[in-house]
Amino acid sequence: MQQNYETVVMATEADRSEIKALYQALKGQEYCSWTEHYPSDETIDFDLKRNALFVIKEDGKIKAAISIEEDEDVDKLSCWDESLRPEGELARVAVLPSEQGRGLGRVIFQFGMDELKRRGFKGIHILVNKYNIKAIRCYAVFGFKVVGECHMYEQDYLCYEREL
Repeated sequence: MQQNYETVVMATEADRSEIKALYQALKGQEYCSWTEHYPSDETIDFDLKRNALFVIKEDGKIKAAISIEEDEDVDKLSCWDESLRPEGELARVAVLPSEQGRGLGRVIFQFGMDELKRRGFKGIHILVNKYNIKAIRCYAVFGFKVVGECHMYEQDYLCYEREL
């Protein structure tokens, strides 16, 4: 897998409208669990304030995004391996529908894992909607293990985990 990070940058306030448009473009897509209320402006605020939102830009246009998540409820799930702490979480992986299938999801996800490692995390866990076939296929190449299942935020998730 080619790792091309030159187009991955930390998002800024100036990127907000494009990020919102990206999120909006995915809502209602098959297997996408996002709603009219999530992700929201408040979600973007949360990510920007923590320097936790990254985007892929090509020709000045945002094509993909990813966030380093902080969610105590997810962190408290009993399925996570204590030996991998501290663990980080990645969330809101988004690729414009017109750009899907080009490998951008894998590039930005690899960048996110590398960023977690740079920030001192030992492991990573993610929740994946158990019906999101595209996401499951994308994450399969990274060697995650399914360590449990949960029902949160009115959805059924697979709990994925791996060492960084």
